[in-house]
Amino acid sequence: MFEIRMESVGDEAAVRHVIEQAFARKNEADLVDALRDSGDFIISLVALHDGQIVGHVLFSPVRIELSKTTKQAIALGPVAVLPDYQRQGIGGQLIEKGLQACRENGFTIAVVLGHPTYYPRFGFVSAKPLGIRWEHDVPAEVFMVMPLTDNALAGVTGVVKYHPAFNGV
Repeated sequence: MFEIRMESVGDEAAVRHVIEQAFARKNEADLVDALRDSGDFIISLVALHDGQIVGHVLFSPVRIELSKTTKQAIALGPVAVLPDYQRQGIGGQLIEKGLQACRENGFTIAVVLGHPTYYPRFGFVSAKPLGIRWEHDVPAEVFMVMPLTDNALAGVTGVVKYHPAFNGV
């Protein structure tokens, strides 16, 4: 059985370990540290098994630059699970709980840059056909968007700008 809770002070080293193990590099762990240190509002959840942190997901604010205004949204990622605990549904549970926390905190749109066969199961769809694109060129199928409330995407077209820390990943 796994427990999911908000990241707490003192979890940082264990979260970093999970991310480094899951990605087999430190770039994503550095990103999470930078976002945490930025002071921007983030939703950071951990999954525990027998008191040990075995999974993590981060959601951080982004903005969608529309023609005349800017709309706030939330970006999912990274999500990481220790290799020995992968393929047990932990990542999916973290994402579901995280998306619910995003809704509860007033976010209406979520975006993700990720695997095009994994994230649609949560409700994400390709952003490009909706007129929403990432500030960098990526294949259309890997940049996705999801409304967190009814009609959240109505009239929303523009460029999504992530925190500058994402440029280092």
